[in-house]
Amino acid sequence: MFELILCSLLTILPDYLFRRYVQGKRFGKEITFYSVWYELRWGITGCLMLTVALITTIFYFHPSTTSAALFYRTIPILPEGSGRVAEVNIGYSAPVTKGEVIFRLDSSKQTAALETAKRKIAEVDAQLVAAEADVVKSEAQIQEAKSAYQQAKDELDVKRDLQRRNPGIVPQRDIEKLQVLVDQRQAGIDAATAVKQSATLRVSTLLPAEKASAEAALAQAQVDLDKTVIRAGVNGRVEQFFLRVGDVVNPLMRPAGVLIPEGAGQQALQAGFGQIEAQVLKAGMVAEAACISKPWVIIPMVITSVQDYIAAGQFRGGEQLIEAQNIARPGTILVFLEPLYKGGLDGVTAGSSCIVNAYTSNHEIISAKDTGTGQAFVLHAIDAVGLVHALLLRIQALLLPIKTLVLSGH
Repeated sequence: MFELILCSLLTILPDYLFRRYVQGKRFGKEITFYSVWYELRWGITGCLMLTVALITTIFYFHPSTTSAALFYRTIPILPEGSGRVAEVNIGYSAPVTKGEVIFRLDSSKQTAALETAKRKIAEVDAQLVAAEADVVKSEAQIQEAKSAYQQAKDELDVKRDLQRRNPGIVPQRDIEKLQVLVDQRQAGIDAATAVKQSATLRVSTLLPAEKASAEAALAQAQVDLDKTVIRAGVNGRVEQFFLRVGDVVNPLMRPAGVLIPEGAGQQALQAGFGQIEAQVLKAGMVAEAACISKPWVIIPMVITSVQDYIAAGQFRGGEQLIEAQNIARPGTILVFLEPLYKGGLDGVTAGSSCIVNAYTSNHEIISAKDTGTGQAFVLHAIDAVGLVHALLLRIQALLLPIKTLVLSGH
């Protein structure tokens, strides 16, 4: 309507002024309801053509959308394991800080496993002390065996020396017995050495490995115990928390509630523009937004990124072929916008619906030396008609409360 009024000032009004002051025709006499088309046909035709051209130019080069919102992600509150709720620390809705305990599960099983792991480590430590004592004991046994061996060997050497000096003075049977005794004492040394090696291996390798396994089991038991305590991962607010003591929870079940991070929906605005405007929307474009939760306020924005794919065309691999005509409606180009000034989205409720206008700027092309006069004029005109769209946005922002509270049957 505004475009029609503006175009009529440039077409119908000059045509009427010509008819009135040049040709002397007046409303109610020469210009009547039945002859208005014939008398003002050039102005009316030009007005319609100019209006269509103006609307097309405005909505293509300065796109607008009502499909914009402050989307934000929520964090489901779920335990990593299943169990029965033993303690709940918050109500249905409450603010939380990072690390704050939200609820606890029954941890009797995990506590018992933790205590068992601790006892296992203590048992291994005791075995390590006993094994070290066995090493000392085996060393003493080796020393004892060596002493016995040396005594038997010395006695055998004496008897052999006497036999060599005076043959027959020492019975051969005694020498053979002493030789057997020496071999026996040597076997005792070997056995004691083997016992020491076994005890040393137990101290240096076996028991440390058992202790490491026990410590790993202790760490696992501690992790399982910690999983029974569900804490807030970020600062925020818990909403729709219905969990109560005695309830059974499972990760496969529905969440016990949702955690909304602090500042959610206050960083960026997401807007969906028509596919035909894909070639116009660029990162760095200036935009404006008007949100329902903050009426009568125009928020300067800037486009930070443009999604280069459309969600309506996505598919998942399956057993059926894709049928293009099953797409219910064409998707939109998702655009991310951020406030041009710090705190621009303050006061806008997260999840609020907004109206967004984006404005094309051809200043760099116009300022270029190789830009012709005709092209520069057309680009100036394209940039200038953005004022019309900006004015329309302000009219929409002005009428938005009336439309919402009165005309919608609120």
